[in-house]
Amino acid sequence: MDNWFTVEEIDSQTFAISEYRHWEETHCYLLCGRDRAALIDTGLGVSDIRKVVDKLTDLPVTVITTHAHWDHIGGHKAFDEIAIHEAERAWLSVRFPLPLRIIKENLTKRRCDFPPEFDIDTYQIFHGEPQRILRDGDSLDLGGREIRVIHTPGHSPGHCCFYEPERQYLYSGDLIYKGCLYAFYPTTDLLLFYRSVRRIRAYPAARILPGHHSLDISPTLAGEIEAGFAQLERSGQLKQGNGLFAFDDFQIRI
Repeated sequence: MDNWFTVEEIDSQTFAISEYRHWEETHCYLLCGRDRAALIDTGLGVSDIRKVVDKLTDLPVTVITTHAHWDHIGGHKAFDEIAIHEAERAWLSVRFPLPLRIIKENLTKRRCDFPPEFDIDTYQIFHGEPQRILRDGDSLDLGGREIRVIHTPGHSPGHCCFYEPERQYLYSGDLIYKGCLYAFYPTTDLLLFYRSVRRIRAYPAARILPGHHSLDISPTLAGEIEAGFAQLERSGQLKQGNGLFAFDDFQIRI
């Protein structure tokens, strides 16, 4: 199996496919049902995630996108069925909001042993028309396995979390993880980010499965992040441009 990716079994039908060799430490998740599989995000696109997925399942695969940032859509080109929230459809099909030069600088800003097939000169941001548009409250049926779409804007306009009621798995994308939460982009809305964190707390989570960094996350982290935002709001600091604020297991950059 491609040594760029690390595959970890969450359960017998759920796999984390991770890029630990890059500073972003992105996670994608393969969810297998009886009839279909869903791949949550496709990572950086510096190696072929499709080869990894095909070794794990022979089911037809739908890519469901937490959000259309470059580090989550890099492998979309390898799949025929892509779903994304309606607020970010144009980021895929019309124009990505950042120039390619900035994406390449982010991709290579820290030393990394990229796979031999990767060529920064030919690297491109995915561009294509999604086959399915996601909306808040939608359900995806994989055959005996339901995934619910929760629109959680803030980090980006169309950011979504995905929730499995039966397993109580919460796939949190860039809303909840250990590390630095980025809320300083021009397309970020701080108050919506905070509201989305509050909203997600209503979903009982046996596991939170994040978009980056450690998979070892306590379900209490969502409450800690909510408290961090609340502290910044009370002190009048919840305004873009105020810098980096550090808490126990995370930071918020605004």
